[in-house]
Parts: sequence; structure tokens; C-alpha cells
Amino acid sequence: MVAAVRPHPTLNEKDLDQLLEQHPDALLLALDQVTDPHNLGACIRTAAAMGVEAVVVSRDRSASLTPTARKVAAGGAEKVKFIQVTNLARTMKQLQSRGIWIFGTSDKGDRGLYETDFTGPAALVMGAEGEGMRRLTEENCDFLLRIPMKGSIPCLNVSVATGVCLYEMVRQRS
Repeated sequence: MVAAVRPHPTLNEKDLDQLLEQHPDALLLALDQVTDPHNLGACIRTAAAMGVEAVVVSRDRSASLTPTARKVAAGGAEKVKFIQVTNLARTMKQLQSRGIWIFGTSDKGDRGLYETDFTGPAALVMGAEGEGMRRLTEENCDFLLRIPMKGSIPCLNVSVATGVCLYEMVRQRS
């Protein structure tokens, strides 16, 4: 048995501009330094389930849409656009100029996830486990959020944290 498979298209900044023309109230997910293809795939799967228009990553220091990431995404990679950009911080500034609010998660966050209004056009930025977002990425967020934690573990896996945040964003936007 032989199967012919086309590679999944990887999009760029121009494709992001076109997407935003079509969907001005878009919900986007940006991943900063997420290098594990398993985490990338899990984030893409969650993004697809939550109706995210696109997952945005930088070309450098980020996992790409490998067969492993696609397998973990379990069909999500075919439902949500995957956009690689040259400079994530610059892309965030371009999103802001289009009226898209940028929300990042950080242990330095000054507001709680559940006290934040997500009803307009929004992009969620998630950093890698351990390192979090790069300094410039964090500085370009409009808001830094905390996920309330009650147990003895100080943080969540990036894909789990992405699910928690996207669910709250979609709940408010529904």
C-alpha cells in the first residue's frame, strides 16, 4: 500500500496579514521558544478545539510542524493555520497596531486569568517551560496574566496552561 501525502503548508507574515483581513476579531496563539514537538502538537490540538485562527511561532528557537507534532495534534494541524515569523516581538507590535490585545502568561503577571476581559480581538502568548517568554516578547505584551495555582506545584506544562487560558478566553467570547 502506498500513500501520497502533501506536506502541511507553513505560512508566514503575509499570510497572517491576509488572515486578519478576513477575521478581524481573530483569536490567535503565539508560542515563544516552545521547542518540544510534543508540546507544540498538544498546543495546536487545543488551539483547534478552541477555534483559534492561527498558531504563530518564530522560525528560530521554536519547534516546527514535524511529523511528531502533527501526530500529537491528532488532526488539529489540519484545522488551524501554522505561521512561522522571523521576529515574534515585531509581529506582536503589528498585531497591536491592528487592535489586537496581546495577553501573555508569566509568574510576574499583575492580573489573574479570571479577572481579565478577553472579549475583543486577542492573541495569547505562551512561553517555554522553565524559561518562559523572552524579555522582549514579555515587554511587548499588553497584559501579563497569572494562572491561579492552589497546590504545591508552582507552574503547569505549557500545553496544559495553554488549554486553561484558551478555554477561559473562548468562554468569555461565546
